[in-house]
Amino acid sequence: MNRVLVLNGPNLGRLGSREPEKYGSTSWGELTEKVAAWADERHLDADVRQTDSESELVAWIHEAVDWGAHVILNPAAFTHYSYALRDACAMLGGAGLTLVEVHLTNPHAREEFRHTSVISGVAVGTIAGFGVDSYRLALDAIAQKVA
Repeated sequence: MNRVLVLNGPNLGRLGSREPEKYGSTSWGELTEKVAAWADERHLDADVRQTDSESELVAWIHEAVDWGAHVILNPAAFTHYSYALRDACAMLGGAGLTLVEVHLTNPHAREEFRHTSVISGVAVGTIAGFGVDSYRLALDAIAQKVA
């Protein structure tokens, strides 16, 4: 079974209570359950994690490279400025691994500072604006890549 790290950046642990009008009412716990079920349906082994720490997120990307795991990444606020995270993500492609960037909302429909992603340039693709279904679509993309 192909391993996928589903990594999430700052504030995503507050899903369900944080601005539900933007991010929906699905809680973090419910999201992790959905992702696990969707991954299982696609014969993928998903490990879902969340951190508010940029350094921990970078370390998890290094772990994915070392383990040969594909990555679905919701970098959250780190999307717009974390060159350290971007450089770590670039290693995934060099290792023949797939990176899919996801966002619950569409950053291009929000404040101008959210329009730029330093991660997109090293990702296979970006899925945004579909709420928690963005993760399901990202799992579909990974499953197709590894088939």
